[in-house]
Amino acid sequence: MKQFLIFLFVVVTSLNVSAQDKSYKGDGPDDVLQYVPYASVLALKAFGVDGASSWKRLAVNGGLSFVVSSGITYALKHTIHERRPDGTDNRAFPSGHSTVAFSGATVLAKEYWKVSPWIGIAGYGVATFTAVDRVVRHRHEWHDVATGAAIGILSTELCYWLGDKITGERSRFVVAPNQSGVTMLLTF
Repeated sequence: MKQFLIFLFVVVTSLNVSAQDKSYKGDGPDDVLQYVPYASVLALKAFGVDGASSWKRLAVNGGLSFVVSSGITYALKHTIHERRPDGTDNRAFPSGHSTVAFSGATVLAKEYWKVSPWIGIAGYGVATFTAVDRVVRHRHEWHDVATGAAIGILSTELCYWLGDKITGERSRFVVAPNQSGVTMLLTF
């Protein structure tokens, strides 16, 4: 029993020390994972998985989404000057990694949700892991990653609307209710 209490004391003490340690944790998996949803969209399209958009619509809407969401985040980072929890700089708000990850996850969901909802869920799972890792490694607080996620999602929705106006194209999948059930229309 005495050994167990000593072991428990050591574990609790080490957890308490590590929870208070807010020093720089170095580069982590989030540096690569933030781009996985965008890379997945391109890989699925390149391997012939039929998504909701043509290459032209995907390039305009996806590219516009990346540029707009990253631009908003960059502008806010250089305007607000919030200090990072680890103290390395004053560019914490909002999280750029979260913005890119959630922007890509939203593009992935918009393009491939009709093929399989699990594709979109996986994209949002990777984006969520990226955001949580930023907080765990003391690069951001929760409000930083939540704002980054919101910017990524909302700017992608806006860019799809705007991109469709630019290209004159719309989603090739339309699902609508009717008197006898649901109609799905696939246009080419």
